[in-house]
Amino acid sequence: MEKKVLVALSGGVDSAACARLLLDAGYEVAGCVLKMSSAHEGTVEDAKLAAEQLGIPLYVRDMQADFRQVIGYFMGEYASGRTPNPCVVCNPTVKFKGMLAAADELGYPYIATGHYAGLRREGDRVYLTRGASAARDQSYMLCRLTQRELSRLIFPLSEMQKPDVRTLAEEAGLSCAGKPDSQEICFIPDGDYAGYIEARLGRSPEGDFISPDGKPCGRHKGIIHYTVGQRKKLGIALGKPVFIRRIDPGENRIYLAWGGDEYDGGMTVSGLSETFPGAFRDGMRCGVKIRSRAAIAPCTLTLLGDGRAKVVFDRPERAPAAGQTAAFYDGEVVLGGGFIDSEMKNED
Repeated sequence: MEKKVLVALSGGVDSAACARLLLDAGYEVAGCVLKMSSAHEGTVEDAKLAAEQLGIPLYVRDMQADFRQVIGYFMGEYASGRTPNPCVVCNPTVKFKGMLAAADELGYPYIATGHYAGLRREGDRVYLTRGASAARDQSYMLCRLTQRELSRLIFPLSEMQKPDVRTLAEEAGLSCAGKPDSQEICFIPDGDYAGYIEARLGRSPEGDFISPDGKPCGRHKGIIHYTVGQRKKLGIALGKPVFIRRIDPGENRIYLAWGGDEYDGGMTVSGLSETFPGAFRDGMRCGVKIRSRAAIAPCTLTLLGDGRAKVVFDRPERAPAAGQTAAFYDGEVVLGGGFIDSEMKNED
C-alpha cells in the first residue's frame, strides 16, 4: 500500500489530530481545505495555520459552485415544510467528491478526515461502522457514502475519545487543541437559519396553528421557523403541552397534537442509498436512527421500489420528521440512508 494520504483540514482539532496521527504512522501527508462559501474564510486561514504547525503542504480547493446546490436544497426543504440535514447531503455530493478529485489530481491514493467513524475491510468491500466513541459517533452523517468514497478513506480517530484527541493535539503543539467544536450549519455562523433563508427567499408568510381539535388556535410566523416534533417557542396556550405533528406548506398551516401523542409506529422513506451493493433486502430486520442524536431503533424494512421503503419500528419512535435523514444499521455496520417522507400512525 502506497502510504500517501490527503487529509481534509478545517483548522479544527479533529482534522489536525487526524493528520498528526497519520504522520506518526509514517504516511506522506498533505492537507486540503475546501472553501464552501464566503463564511469559510476563517476555515481556510485556520487550516493554513494547522498545516504550518504540522509541517505539511496545504491545498485550497474552491467548492463554492458545487456547494450552492446544498444551500439550495437546504432552503427549499425548509420552504416545503421539511427538515433538511445539509451535512448528510454535502458529504457525498460536495465534500468527499472534492477531496477525491483533489487526491486524483495530486496523486494521493487515499483521503482521510477527522470523523469519529470506523471502516472494516473484507476483501474488496469496505464497511462503514460506528465510531468507538458513542458520544461522538458520526456514522449517521456519513450514511450516504458509497464504495467509491469508502474504498479510499481512512478514519484515524475511529477508536479515539474526544479528550484523548485534544491531549494528542496539545502534546503536538497544535494551537487548535482547545478550539471549540464547530457549529452544526457551517455556512450560517450565527445559527439563525430562518433569517438566512428569509434574506434570500423573502419573508415566510404567517399562517394558522391548528389545534388537536382541528380548530385555528393562533398564528405562526412562517413555516420555515418550525419542525415536526417541536414543543418549545410555539407561543400557544391550550391548557396542556402540544407539539408540532405536521406542517402543510400548501395550506400554510401547522397542525398540533397533544404532548404524549408524538410517537409513531413507523414511517416511509425515499432516496435510499447503500454503502455497499445489496445492503438492503426486502423484509430485513435492522436498526434505524431517525435523527443524528437518536438511539438506534430496531425495525423491519419493506422495500417499495424506486428507492422507497416502509419502516415499521418494534416500538413507537418520537416524531419522525419529513426531510430528516434515516440511517440504517446492521449492528455496528452502516447499511445506508434515506429521507423520511411521512410517519405512520400507531394504529396502521
